[in-house]
Amino acid sequence: MMIMRNFLTGLFLLLALQTVQAGNGYEEINPPQNTVTDTGQVEVLEYFWFGCPHCFAFEPAINKWAEEKPDHVNFIREAPPLNPGWLPHSQAFYAAEIMGVTEQFFEPMFNAIHVEKRNLRKPKAIANFAGELGIDKEKFLATMKSFAVETRIRQAMSRAQASGIRGVPAIIIEGKYRTGNSIAGSHEGIIRVINELVAKEHAGKS
Repeated sequence: MMIMRNFLTGLFLLLALQTVQAGNGYEEINPPQNTVTDTGQVEVLEYFWFGCPHCFAFEPAINKWAEEKPDHVNFIREAPPLNPGWLPHSQAFYAAEIMGVTEQFFEPMFNAIHVEKRNLRKPKAIANFAGELGIDKEKFLATMKSFAVETRIRQAMSRAQASGIRGVPAIIIEGKYRTGNSIAGSHEGIIRVINELVAKEHAGKS
């Protein structure tokens, strides 16, 4: 009985702590994770999936923030396949990065899936779509299947798991804090949390 009482007390305290953190619009990552890059800036990392309607809906807000962000912020994206069915989209994202065509590919890919309702779930279909954008489709397909892309995906999955990511979109600030719609409550809430935690981390670096 005493063991059960202690267990329930510990569980209650844990849930209470999570509630306090969620009330602030974020959760602390314990232990904190290394940032993806070491630029001396405050890192803001977005985990996403091209097929996610919530990620697509969040795009206008995060893009506007990225355009206006301070110079001391480094904004990056990662696309880990948290579900095996996401893998071709993850391969496409990293292939575009490696080939240097992210700007050419990123937004059209999102729009093709969510606005045009195109079925872009197979590597060949995605490569053909890239070809429509003026990207070498054979090279794009080969890059999707490359060891370099496989390595990037493996690294992204490892970081996402270590950061406690359970869904997307999810935002990680400086490897220490995690936020998203379910925690911050809205797109506006996510942006507010990002700005507050960026300011906090920047002050700590100054």
